Amino acid sequence: MNIVFFDGVCNLCNGAVNFLIDHDSKQQLKYASLQSKAGQAVLQKYGLPQDEYESFLLLKEDKLYQKSDAALEVARLLGGAWAGLYVFKLIPRFIRDAVYNWVASNRYRWFGKNSSCRIPTPELRERFV
Repeated sequence: MNIVFFDGVCNLCNGAVNFLIDHDSKQQLKYASLQSKAGQAVLQKYGLPQDEYESFLLLKEDKLYQKSDAALEVARLLGGAWAGLYVFKLIPRFIRDAVYNWVASNRYRWFGKNSSCRIPTPELRERFV
């Protein structure tokens, strides 16, 4: 099972999850907010801060991908033209993650945030952990 962990109060992150739900035609991704029990458990298991939610995570086959690596791996899983974004893996991670960190540090200012995590609709509930 592939699980995408995201900041549940971030509008950018919620928009990304909506995008993934719409474009994951094979339904190979599940979702959990970093603030949820599942999110907190994965943060603890991998020794990551449990009170900072600046990283997009992908748990795939018991391997945890973070930041730009997670985003590129998700693009590859989506397949089609989205998989072509994986070419950015050729750019050194420290450069990719510097751009990622810049967006992450400004995301609330640019996109806003909610006062609570999203609650999936009944139709989408099985896609959330």
